[in-house]
Amino acid sequence: MRILVLGGAGYIGSVTVDELVAGGHEVAVLDSLVSGHDGALNPDVEFCQADVRDEPALHRLFASHNFQAVVNYGGYIQAGESVQEPGRYFANNVGGAIALLNAMVTYDVTRLVFSSSAAVYGEPDAVPVPEDAPIRPVNPYGETKVMVERMLPWYERRFGLRHVSLRYFNAAGATELRGEDHRPETHLIPNVLQVALGQRQSVSLFGTDYPTPDGTCVRDYVHVSDLAAVHLLALEKTATASAVYNLGNGRGFSNRQVIEAARRVTGEPVAVSEEPRRAGDPAELVASQERARAELGWAPRYTDLEEIIDTAWRWHRAHPDGYAG
Repeated sequence: MRILVLGGAGYIGSVTVDELVAGGHEVAVLDSLVSGHDGALNPDVEFCQADVRDEPALHRLFASHNFQAVVNYGGYIQAGESVQEPGRYFANNVGGAIALLNAMVTYDVTRLVFSSSAAVYGEPDAVPVPEDAPIRPVNPYGETKVMVERMLPWYERRFGLRHVSLRYFNAAGATELRGEDHRPETHLIPNVLQVALGQRQSVSLFGTDYPTPDGTCVRDYVHVSDLAAVHLLALEKTATASAVYNLGNGRGFSNRQVIEAARRVTGEPVAVSEEPRRAGDPAELVASQERARAELGWAPRYTDLEEIIDTAWRWHRAHPDGYAG
């Protein structure tokens, strides 16, 4: 299959591109490299560096390829930053999706896998969270995902564009070649590992008074390879139908538990700095994965938190400066 991957130089996107290439697919990557890294690009793909909102560049790419499907990883991802800069997030995440969808319509590409987020749920009433839980994001980042998800059925109704939206919980871990390298880094596991590597003095623990067993946020961590694998299954799904799936381990770990697990994996003490809550952080997010299991036949291979952290630790030790090293 000929596939365009938007954001294929990013964390999850690069791992998915590796899986697609290994599966024999013909892949092109569109990435602005604002957040992605050219060092994360698979050497066997065609790369176009451009913002998806650059419509002339986007249309040149579509016009010169006969794409059969698109995987959209594009978008800014920092929930806290989105609270401070909502306009920037709406312009990029929603505006970029509109430009992409319109190009797909123009060039008769009718299969899309969209990288959504558990942020669409906000503060859920209960966990694990099913796909039919109320949609009520608590930050602009989550709202941008909701807006794109709500656009997709209209494009399907008018243009026959089949779509699968994948609501990630917390992506984590690494493969031998690809790991997590955000600038700035806001995710807990890589920040903890930077402390273990001596690259920062302490890891910030944002909020210790949540209504959780130890007062810190609880999150569901899913390995990046497991996320990549389900994208291939989702692409197959778009041949016949549209759907929405949660992607997670189905187990929650508090921030303190993650730090303790990282201490065991690395053998380092990992100093902690307790900070006030960040705006837009729900107390607990854990996925119900039953629909993805039943309809896609997907189940995460990595279910142990220490194993997930260990894969990230091995990558960070081998790449202490990330892709800049």
